[in-house]
Amino acid sequence: MKDESIGLIIGISIGVVIGIGLAISALFCLRYHRKRSQIGNSSSRRAATIPIRENGVDSSTILSDSTLGPESPVRSGRNGMSFWLDGFKKSSNMVSASGIPEYSYKDLQKATYNFTTLIGQGAFGPVYKAQMSTGETVAVKVLATNSKQGEKEFQTEVMLLGRLHHRNLVNLVGYCAEKGQHMLVYVYMSKGSLASHLYSEENGALGWDLRVHIALDVARGIEYLHDGAVPPVIHRDIKSSNILLDQSMRARVADFGLSREEMVDKHAAIRGTFGYLDPEYISSGTFTKKSDVYSFGVLLFELIAGRNPQQGLMEYVELAAMNTEGKVGWEEIVDSRLEGKCDFEELNEVAALAYKCINRGPKKRPSMRDIVQVLTRILKSRHQKNHHHKNSLSATADEVSIDVDQLETKTSITHHRREESIDSTADMYDV
Repeated sequence: MKDESIGLIIGISIGVVIGIGLAISALFCLRYHRKRSQIGNSSSRRAATIPIRENGVDSSTILSDSTLGPESPVRSGRNGMSFWLDGFKKSSNMVSASGIPEYSYKDLQKATYNFTTLIGQGAFGPVYKAQMSTGETVAVKVLATNSKQGEKEFQTEVMLLGRLHHRNLVNLVGYCAEKGQHMLVYVYMSKGSLASHLYSEENGALGWDLRVHIALDVARGIEYLHDGAVPPVIHRDIKSSNILLDQSMRARVADFGLSREEMVDKHAAIRGTFGYLDPEYISSGTFTKKSDVYSFGVLLFELIAGRNPQQGLMEYVELAAMNTEGKVGWEEIVDSRLEGKCDFEELNEVAALAYKCINRGPKKRPSMRDIVQVLTRILKSRHQKNHHHKNSLSATADEVSIDVDQLETKTSITHHRREESIDSTADMYDV
């Protein structure tokens, strides 16, 4: 009986131990699944907050392997993951938090000759030309040190800017966050700003055809910010000095931040450049996409007139619009550097579009998508006219060729008949 009691106690003890073990295992499994669920939800929230655009690219397509060196410390791995190159000094982050290449302060300092190669001054800080040891040339924007932006906000900005990729934007290709400095690294635009070509005597006058192409390039870049970026971005400082030209004279929009309509503080100080500012924004403090449209309209008139908006351009435009004959005299404001070499039909179409953009009522202004469509149609019409003109010239050349051939044939026949006439006359008179 005693042995049976001992056996029973041992059995119960073993059962209790097994039960406790199962309970502990179940608890660990439950906590594990909850943790995975939280991670999944967090990832989903991040993806919803900063979604990858359908027409965007990841960092693996920004730089090719051939351009990567000590200053470009990443190579694309599987699934677009970026890993720091061996030998890169900043070993604290093996993977860039934003997916954008991170440059060291020392490398950028060396590439800019200790920040002495100033090429511009943007709304967010000075811009320097940097010659990397790989031979690659980039532009380095040093953000103002008085900015209240923290490290987390800067990383978020880099992440968002890195997702904005379009052929008519000056694209971000890297950044630096070190020694209390925040820097953004951009594609270098070798032909400088549109303003330098409009006003500098060192550069030849831009032809009319090229001016319309530049207008379309800029419109496409802004349209992408408004309608293609996620979340949509408004520029807030569209002007000729923020339009940069590449080696092929293709225009790209620069110096855009991360302003969104719902983020604009109505009580903040007026931001932008005098001459380009939407009057509605000045009076109400509300900046919207249509404020960008107004600035673009001013830019169009700047392309037409070759006159600085800060030197009375819009007064000049209003005088032309109030022509005493009841007709809008856009021909009167054409840039004298064009020397009359301008398609005046196109001029009137572009000027009419620009005038719609600067309408006092924001709701009456076209969208950037509408503007792109109009400028595209203008250039398409030009192409068709040029093609028709070439065909006409070709047809005229063919007609001239036919006429010459016919003339030669007629001359040959006449000459032959004259010889026959002479022969017959000789026979008659026995010459």
